[in-house]
Amino acid sequence: MKRLWAPWRMQYIKKAKEGGCILCEKPKEDRDKENYILYRGVHSFVMLNTYPYNNGHLMVSPYAHSNSLEALSDDILLDMFKVTSLSTSVLKDAFSPEGFNVGMNLGKTAGAGIDDHLHIHIVPRWNGDTSFMPVISETRVLPEHLMDTYQKLLPHFKSLT
Repeated sequence: MKRLWAPWRMQYIKKAKEGGCILCEKPKEDRDKENYILYRGVHSFVMLNTYPYNNGHLMVSPYAHSNSLEALSDDILLDMFKVTSLSTSVLKDAFSPEGFNVGMNLGKTAGAGIDDHLHIHIVPRWNGDTSFMPVISETRVLPEHLMDTYQKLLPHFKSLT
C-alpha cells in the first residue's frame, strides 16, 4: 500500500463542493489567504495550485471567463504574460529553482483540469526533483505544506504592488 502524507487534503475533502468556476468565484471573494491568491493584476491574478506538481506551482488566470486565447483582448493577454514573467521572478527569488515548466492545457483532451477557464501553469523545477517516486511509485512527494509555501511567496508578491 502506498501512503503519502498530505494533511491539507482533509480540509478540501470535508468542505462543501462548490458549483461554478473557481477561477471566476475565488477572486470575487475577500479571502485571498484561504484561496491561496498571491497577486492581483489589472486583468489577471496569481494563485497557488492546490494540486501542485511541485512546491510553488502557480496558476496565472485572467479574471475574464474564457476557454479560448483568441477570445481574450490584447490587453488581457499582455497582462497575463507580464504577470507570468513577474511570477517566475518571484519564484527565482523565493525558491531558487533551476528551471520552470510554463504552459497551458487548453481543453479537457489536452489535460485541463479546469477546461472552461484558461490559465497558465508555472511549475518551478530543480535537478532531481522527480527522483524515483513518480517513475516507480506513481507518487509525488511535496515536502512543504501549501500554506507554508503561500506565506513564503506572499511578501515577494506584495513587494510588486
